[in-house]
Amino acid sequence: MSKGREHKIISFETKAKAISSEIKAITDSQKNALKAEIDALDKQVEKKIISKEQAEVLKLKKAEERATVIETKVAIEEAKLNQLVQDKVDGKFEDDKESKRGGRSIVIGGSNDSIGANETEINIASMKVYNGQEDKEDRQSKRTTTQVVFATGLNNVVTNGSVNKSDFRYLGSHFYEWGLTYNTRIFDQNNLWHAKYGLSVVYNNLRPTDNRNFVVNGEQTNLELNVVKHEDSRFKNVNLVLPFHLELDFTKTKEREGKTYFRTHDSFRLGIGGYVGTNLKSKQYLNYDSDAYKVREITKGDFNSATFIYGLSAYVGYKNTSLYLKYDLNPLFEDTIVKQNNVSLGVRFDLN
Repeated sequence: MSKGREHKIISFETKAKAISSEIKAITDSQKNALKAEIDALDKQVEKKIISKEQAEVLKLKKAEERATVIETKVAIEEAKLNQLVQDKVDGKFEDDKESKRGGRSIVIGGSNDSIGANETEINIASMKVYNGQEDKEDRQSKRTTTQVVFATGLNNVVTNGSVNKSDFRYLGSHFYEWGLTYNTRIFDQNNLWHAKYGLSVVYNNLRPTDNRNFVVNGEQTNLELNVVKHEDSRFKNVNLVLPFHLELDFTKTKEREGKTYFRTHDSFRLGIGGYVGTNLKSKQYLNYDSDAYKVREITKGDFNSATFIYGLSAYVGYKNTSLYLKYDLNPLFEDTIVKQNNVSLGVRFDLN
């Protein structure tokens, strides 16, 4: 409070919107900075200051640095948002009584439920705020909408066309993906066909069986038995990918006061497509006991991992939740004698 001035309470909605805006600003600023750095490197190539190969290496390094900055800064804002939601649950905002009267509602996941004309809906997961049902329907009926994507599930490799007798634990190996997608209705007056595209960060984890871990021998990366008994061995690839899907959304249109609203993510959906991208980093984690000490060993390097990532993906589901399948067409490691391709199966959430 300032002397002589009325104390102003900042509402939950205002704080949530500010945090959402900050997350978007962080992402946009890092993307713009990366674009400027890539343009600068391209100009250096044109002027023959550096070679094309050197520029590609520097581009990958810049992309990794920007992705790390986004991940770090967004994590801070997400922590603020989590605390804000907890404060809301604990009743620390004076507008709680008004919320109970239906003036405001908070949604964690995707939602196409109707709200009142004077009601405000705050969607935490998709970072959107709707002021009344008309505003919600207008924005969700735009030809291009956005969704926050989160996916997780099991991860493994295909060897000689099969995942049977895998060298990696079936339940211990997993993947995570988070990103932002754009969903564009292909035909202006037809709600069935959509183009879905965006940017995602993918974490692929593999846990070898039988006390083994990866060892780099020149251009070969082999899975070898470790003489030290370890509690856990995990190999992780972090990829930055550009996914694209052709999506069939069977959500029916809605008529209100003579106006047609093209809603999405409110019925069965089917998507098929693929992705291209780059490997940002590879790490191997080993946990073991040594002379009564708990040791956690982390090794970071390229491990001969494929730099250029490309593959096929598909999903089928209802509303915001889908069964999700991804298959890397590129081998897990370059120049290996036995070709292995990463495959993932899990659940995907498109938060509209």
